[in-house]
Amino acid sequence: MSGRTRSLDRGGMDAGAQAITGQLGRTIQRLRKAYNLSLSELSEQSGVAKSIISQIERNETNPTLATVWRLSQALDVSIDRFMAATDDEPFVEHLTRGDTPILVSEDGKCRLTITGWIKTVEWLQWFDFVAEPGGELVSDGHQRGSVECLSVLSGELQVECGDIIETARAGETLRYRCDRRHIIRNLGSEHAHATMVCLLKAAVLD
Repeated sequence: MSGRTRSLDRGGMDAGAQAITGQLGRTIQRLRKAYNLSLSELSEQSGVAKSIISQIERNETNPTLATVWRLSQALDVSIDRFMAATDDEPFVEHLTRGDTPILVSEDGKCRLTITGWIKTVEWLQWFDFVAEPGGELVSDGHQRGSVECLSVLSGELQVECGDIIETARAGETLRYRCDRRHIIRNLGSEHAHATMVCLLKAAVLD
């Protein structure tokens, strides 16, 4: 989310890419075993070093496109089908508390935990939002046409967007244009908790 925030922890931002690399590694290993090939044999047939293949299968490196092409040729599968196979593989990504980036408002009273996936960051972002009493998050505008949705889980939050000010309580959602300066405030006496989803470059605004 753009705006006046500072980052506490930017670790884990490449987790989505790592997950995809892991899928690729599992696909290579599955195909290699299906052809009953050892690491040495696949290395000989593909021209890719045995150590590199081993690292790819263990999700310890991010291979170049040239490397993926050589492996796909050795395993007798097109690169398109190769990459499609990695997308079809099921996966479960587990981010620990330390791996999850957190942004803090200028006043130190609002915390945005980035729970969204790095692969969607250019068009879809979502956050876990917590605001202490009196907390205020001031954000600059996103791309024109962007929309933000704030679903309050507990407490009460106020949103100011242009000349419009609205308040939502637990169980309610505020949806507003975020392509201009907008402010979220907790004017209550208790902590407020919400889920925030930002749809960037929205095509239609009713």
